[in-house]
Amino acid sequence: MDPLTFANAFQANFAPYSDSYNAVRMSKYMLNKFEFFGIPSPLRKQLTSAFIAENGLPAPEQLKETVKLIWQKPQRELHYAIMEIASRKVFLNYPKGIGLYEFMITTNSWWDTVDFIAANLVGAWLLKHKEETQIITLRFMQSGNIWLQRTALLFQLKYRANTDHELLFNYILQLKDSKEFFIRKAIGWSLREFSKTDPEKVIEFTNSTDLSPLSRREALKIILKNKK
Repeated sequence: MDPLTFANAFQANFAPYSDSYNAVRMSKYMLNKFEFFGIPSPLRKQLTSAFIAENGLPAPEQLKETVKLIWQKPQRELHYAIMEIASRKVFLNYPKGIGLYEFMITTNSWWDTVDFIAANLVGAWLLKHKEETQIITLRFMQSGNIWLQRTALLFQLKYRANTDHELLFNYILQLKDSKEFFIRKAIGWSLREFSKTDPEKVIEFTNSTDLSPLSRREALKIILKNKK
């Protein structure tokens, strides 16, 4: 199936399950930034699985074009579904995948897609292309785009013991004075996640760094809870 046919069939697969009441509620939750079908997550995943079972996955060499076509359709559930498809292992070896992820991060940007892409696409891809990590994340940091910068902070969320804490701390130091809520929140979230692996390093870093109250509170949430 060519990318355009796939994208249109993918959209048509969800359309009959639209729910106008849910659509209004879901759009409102996202500050009315996006249009929704009104399909809850469990049903969306069932519909995606059924579509793939019947039609197959996009060919790896057609993934980029297919994702871009779907990403520019209005309904947000389509974005969720195709980014979940793109996170499958079969696609993570694609050598030019990072360019697609950057497009997804910077187009129709909001936390609901960016956070998934950061951890499940960018993070997973960089584990397979470790030599690219410094170059790509530094470019994200220098972009001035808060969503790319948030990705540079969050891509290691699932790394646990493999976390490059020096890189993480370096990026936090560069962004700690940002007034952007989504940057301050990401700083705290990344540190909180790393605290599950190495709480002492997180304590030492937060004690020696002038973080915003939001970042500090989020960073120490698990550590302080465990001390009670």
